Amino acid sequence: MAQENLSVVLHAKGDLRLVGDGDPPAHVKVLLQMHSVGICGSDVHYWQHGRIGDFVLTKPMVLGHEASGRVVKVGSAVKHLKVGDRVAIEPGVPREMDEFFKSGRYNLSPTIFFCATPPDDGNLCRYYKHSANFCYKLPDNVTFEEGALIEPLSVGIHACRRAGVTLGSTVLICGAGPIGLVSLIVAKAMGASQVVVTDLSPERLKMAKELGADFQLTVKRGEEPQQLAKSVAELLGAQPHITIECTGAESSIQTAIYATRSGGVVVLVGLGSEMATVPLVNAAVREVDIRGVFRYCNTWPMAIAMLSSGKVNVKPLVTHRFPLEQAVQAFETTRQGVGIKVMLKCDRNDQNP
Repeated sequence: MAQENLSVVLHAKGDLRLVGDGDPPAHVKVLLQMHSVGICGSDVHYWQHGRIGDFVLTKPMVLGHEASGRVVKVGSAVKHLKVGDRVAIEPGVPREMDEFFKSGRYNLSPTIFFCATPPDDGNLCRYYKHSANFCYKLPDNVTFEEGALIEPLSVGIHACRRAGVTLGSTVLICGAGPIGLVSLIVAKAMGASQVVVTDLSPERLKMAKELGADFQLTVKRGEEPQQLAKSVAELLGAQPHITIECTGAESSIQTAIYATRSGGVVVLVGLGSEMATVPLVNAAVREVDIRGVFRYCNTWPMAIAMLSSGKVNVKPLVTHRFPLEQAVQAFETTRQGVGIKVMLKCDRNDQNP
């Protein structure tokens, strides 16, 4: 029996509702019955604040962009997918073949469609339509939840690529939230020899240790960035080649620059205030490259291969599960910072991972 479509819609700042919107649309490129959708910090931020930077909520928007589902209908031009296929969804779809698309950096296209970024709807619903070219078939040994986790895993892959992580790299990761942890997993898979992870939370650092961090460093509020950088060097025996900053906090960006070896790379993944005071001259005279990260591109095939081969394990990241009907409770759990990754189960008849 077909399930009524149900979407988690943010109507305005602080106003999160479950909305039934009838039957799924008939004429689509690919129609998916959603299975697992993870809640991202950005979803919660839109809920609490109604905006992220220049992206402002002006009308009701379906949330969700970390997702997987099953194909229930395909358009006539779709050849690589069939009804019944299990897929992971890449939420960013270029709208035009501009210079960024042509150069393979479509994530930078100013007109890109992106799930749950105003004004584009996300996929936290029972049924969802998406570009077939950005739906990737999952191997039998990769679960729906792993498929949904490819989205945050992709941030880690893109960050490590931008950083140039390779065999023997030593890496500092600032922040042990979901993005810091996937960056850790990917850095180790790409050959990093030693990884230090910092965070305020001992519980999150415990998870980092379980996922392969060689050293964990608890940050104390008010601790001087230069002192923290010194502690990192003492743990590793030398400054790290690479720092991946995942918090967006000004003091953490300062630590990232001070900590990184001369000639090394700092990658900024976390998003904080628009303006930040950082030791730019320190970076300049030591030729420390500072590189930005915006989402990801061309990562889904690599992520699927890493998961299918067993080179990475993201299953421990999922600490809470809720049925779609309990979406508000799930969002509140994420807002409170409980656990690591909260997963919503959208298929009433299949609540398995």
